[in-house]
Amino acid sequence: MTRIKICGVTRVEDALATAHCGVDAIGLVFYERSSRHVSIAQAAQLAAVLPPFITVVGLFVNAEAALVREVQAQVPLDLLQFHGDESPEYCAQFARPYLKAIRVKAGMDLLQCASDFCSAKGLLLDAHVEGIPGGTGATFDWSLIPEHLPLPVILSGGLDAENVAAAIKQVRPYAVDVSSGVEAGKGINTLKGIKDAAKIARFIQEIRQADVRLPG
Repeated sequence: MTRIKICGVTRVEDALATAHCGVDAIGLVFYERSSRHVSIAQAAQLAAVLPPFITVVGLFVNAEAALVREVQAQVPLDLLQFHGDESPEYCAQFARPYLKAIRVKAGMDLLQCASDFCSAKGLLLDAHVEGIPGGTGATFDWSLIPEHLPLPVILSGGLDAENVAAAIKQVRPYAVDVSSGVEAGKGINTLKGIKDAAKIARFIQEIRQADVRLPG
């Protein structure tokens, strides 16, 4: 069964709606340049309202180690996600399971990335958009992903209810990660950080139907 993470949650009502829809994880963004950024106080409130068995993921981009530790001290994060140019040594220093995000482009050796970050719980594969660490709503060429990566693949980048079934069929990721694809509004009028419960429900429905259709 494909696991599901909704990233960039900023409001209590969205956290509750997301949980009600049956996701496995939510992502909280601690990157001040992101329009989905949350303060430590906001993040603590969001984590507090979640029911059991939902993984709380903290997303950081080239953050000072002191900031990561400050967030850890005040927010019950289950998993860290590093979305910048962090080294394996940096990622492993916090005594917490982590994901390493890789922005995929042609010519990249993802097998080497998996070897370099062998201490990670998985690789989150996102689209490479110059100068933007993530949350772009852009897809990438899924054929660039090797068939047998030694780490679980969390597929991200431009996923929505229209393409997630095809992504699962082609890539067979351990999990999928979505942000802009389940946000309110559309196109240039997308409300970043404001989730749409109906879009989340449809996204999950497409994933579950794709899981059923996969050959054993």
